[in-house]
Amino acid sequence: MIKVVLFDFDGVLTIDATGSATITNYLSKTCGIPLEKVKSCYYQYNKQLLLGELTHRDMWQAFCEDLGQEIAYGVLTDSFRNTELDETMISLVKQLKERYLIGMVTDNKADRIDTILDDRELRKYFDVVAVSANVHSGKERPEIFEYVLDTLKVSAGECVFIDNTEKNLTVPKQMGMETIFYDDANRDYDAFVAKLFSCLQEQKV
Repeated sequence: MIKVVLFDFDGVLTIDATGSATITNYLSKTCGIPLEKVKSCYYQYNKQLLLGELTHRDMWQAFCEDLGQEIAYGVLTDSFRNTELDETMISLVKQLKERYLIGMVTDNKADRIDTILDDRELRKYFDVVAVSANVHSGKERPEIFEYVLDTLKVSAGECVFIDNTEKNLTVPKQMGMETIFYDDANRDYDAFVAKLFSCLQEQKV
């Protein structure tokens, strides 16, 4: 029996497929810097940021030097707040919370997720938030999922995990979780909900 519904964040609960895209697009538009230049400078730090080996504070000055432009740190924080949520999916999270434990499992930067959860008052809807930067493990390894299971005191077989990247479903599936691929390009909510309810053995929420 499924007791826990686990959501990826970017691309599932948000409109942009990745958090890095949200950040770099915002910085490019706000600062008037070509997007490809922002991406080139930002992505060299991305893996370390995602694994918690660096924080944005650690790399910000070097990033600005790479760009050749001093950018106030607050602009980065504004980019976090500028994240566009998929309000239909957020509503689903709130409804499911009435009967299930709800978790977030995301390859992400801790300061970004903390800012968004607090700014949008979403933290109360999640029983666990597993961020790669905090756990020092991405979804290509079991540790981030083991953290969720240990925190919630449940088995893998009691969880369903939803992600917009198919390769991210491999490890949780091997661990025994039910998995659902969410096509963020099509965002077919009705088809997704049908799959989810079938998995939950529910008729409606």
